Amino acid sequence: MSGRTKLKVIRFFAYALELLVLFVLQETPGLIPSVQSVRPLLVLPAALTIALFEGETAAMAFGLAGGLLIDFGFGTVLGFHALFLAVGCYFISLVAANLFQTNFFSALLLTAVAAAGIFLLQWLFFFVLRGYAHSGYALLFHYLPFFCYTTVMMPLIYYFNRALALQIRSKEE
Repeated sequence: MSGRTKLKVIRFFAYALELLVLFVLQETPGLIPSVQSVRPLLVLPAALTIALFEGETAAMAFGLAGGLLIDFGFGTVLGFHALFLAVGCYFISLVAANLFQTNFFSALLLTAVAAAGIFLLQWLFFFVLRGYAHSGYALLFHYLPFFCYTTVMMPLIYYFNRALALQIRSKEE
């Protein structure tokens, strides 16, 4: 195994470990303070920021893994978040490699748009299409704070993933 391959395996292992640790943190009751009875979804910005620093295939794989963790945590239909997050991470990786310069503001923009899309799809499929009477209330008082709290946590996760990617890639060269 060459040196580059070893460093790539180490980087991917670190990303997988990060997703698992963040999943445990977000699912442990009382560990992260609640705001309007919601806690941040830490796996979502982690998968999205990993996609900024990796190729399309790796981004899609980590999006799929992060989405499955979200599905397990929410207790929703298995594969719902995995499908949307895998596709979202693929496109974020594609856009980051070809159109945008990867910096904090582009990461914040892409993560906010992707998170808003995923939360709106979740609201649409689990409230609106099921015909709940107060779906607007759920959007304003559950999904909007959920989105805001998750997006506020993104800078911490972005800088961690950026440092990890840059540290290991500097050793590759």
